[in-house]
Amino acid sequence: MSFQGKRVWITGASSGIGAGLARELASQGAHLLLSARREDELRKVQGECLADAASAEVLPLDLTDPEQVRHAAQSALQNHGPIDILIHCAGVSQRSLARDTSDAVDRALMEINYFGAVELTRAVLPAMLARKEGHLVVVSSVAGKIGTPLRSSYCAAKHALIGYFDSLRAEVFGDGIFVTTICPGYIATEISSKAYTGNGGRYGKVDAELQHAMSPTECARQILRAVAARKPEAVVSGPKERMAVYLRRFCPQLLFRLIRSHAPS
Repeated sequence: MSFQGKRVWITGASSGIGAGLARELASQGAHLLLSARREDELRKVQGECLADAASAEVLPLDLTDPEQVRHAAQSALQNHGPIDILIHCAGVSQRSLARDTSDAVDRALMEINYFGAVELTRAVLPAMLARKEGHLVVVSSVAGKIGTPLRSSYCAAKHALIGYFDSLRAEVFGDGIFVTTICPGYIATEISSKAYTGNGGRYGKVDAELQHAMSPTECARQILRAVAARKPEAVVSGPKERMAVYLRRFCPQLLFRLIRSHAPS
């Protein structure tokens, strides 16, 4: 699969994995539509992409606002043409014990990480079905397969993404629509510093595991290889996280003991 000339819409494109994907797709000559809440940061990514991309446009979007999501989808289809690939990359993490996390934070994590992707998919899918062509790419997480301390609602939202898009993949199998779920492990982004604490504040610290983690550029390259191969699912991570996924499948009791040993006292 070549991405040259493909119309690709990326949410969460202002930083991290989303920005890495934008830059990689630009280098391959794609038409880019970049979305996130922070328009100023989107404009910076757009500037990095313009020299190589077939085109790069910005569409600010708050995925927690269903009406705004539906309006953005309508605008994208009318003004930018059919979407060949929709990449759901927007998300926010969590650093708080379940017992210390407010209901508002629990709901915000689900709105941003899960419901936003579902709403946007529902808005774009009819046009893909009408064309009998399209590719949905959802960036979940290794946390979508393994629950770990301080991330209860984040893990729940990422688990939900996997379940929803596994079901959707089966439903649209005969309609020319491909669905790829990506499960990144530790990637060197700002995800921990921007994570919610239990009261809705920002964690403001970089996790030790992220300081020498895979770069967003390498992560984006591995994601795009999986998309090009039309894989249903791909784990993009270092060996430690990949081993945890295998343990969850084949030796869950051992994994649960290991996770407990790292839980806050």
